[in-house]
Amino acid sequence: MFNDRTHAGQLLAEKLGARNLKNPYILAVPRGGVAVASPIAGKFQAKLAILIAKKIGHPLNPEVAIGAIMPDGSLIHDNQYVTGIGVQQERFDKLAAEARKALNERAKIYEAAIVKNYEIKGRDIIIVDDGIATGYTMLAAVKWLKKWNPASLTVAVPVAPADVLNKLRQEEVQVVCVDERDVFTAVGSYYKNFEEMTDQEALEYHRLAPNAIVRL
Repeated sequence: MFNDRTHAGQLLAEKLGARNLKNPYILAVPRGGVAVASPIAGKFQAKLAILIAKKIGHPLNPEVAIGAIMPDGSLIHDNQYVTGIGVQQERFDKLAAEARKALNERAKIYEAAIVKNYEIKGRDIIIVDDGIATGYTMLAAVKWLKKWNPASLTVAVPVAPADVLNKLRQEEVQVVCVDERDVFTAVGSYYKNFEEMTDQEALEYHRLAPNAIVRL
């Protein structure tokens, strides 16, 4: 069990240390992922930017993602899956519009720190979050990042279900996880302290990282 997100980031940094990443670029998923990423950026003296994505939740269970909106506003989803679970196109379009609006609002908060797609090409990209549950948002992030031709892609999280990590591995990305679980409950159950973070707290963690990306 992790004491808090900083402790989880320290343990994750140790595992990542075995990787031969010459010029890593760390992308943190706010909010909690920024606190995990900060000690990793410190260990590697790596640049740290923000990767925002907004999941599109199932209309009957918003925690279950059926798609995601990415930093440039693009939509990633499995149309066959959406149709198969009975979500009509009109309903999906409305959910996507709501998610895009929410992402645009968050983008304003993190505007100075968000990764630009032209920065991805040829870099060893490490995507960091404080954990993975269903995995759809992370999967969408991976698909979006691959469009911009990174040298390598690594998903780094403290805890996640094994089946979700295997799906990510099928996308030909590296996966680094401190605690890979066959039986999974919720991300917060593996932390002693998992208080919800504010955007302001996430921005402060980002600011304290040694090579944080800040655009004026």
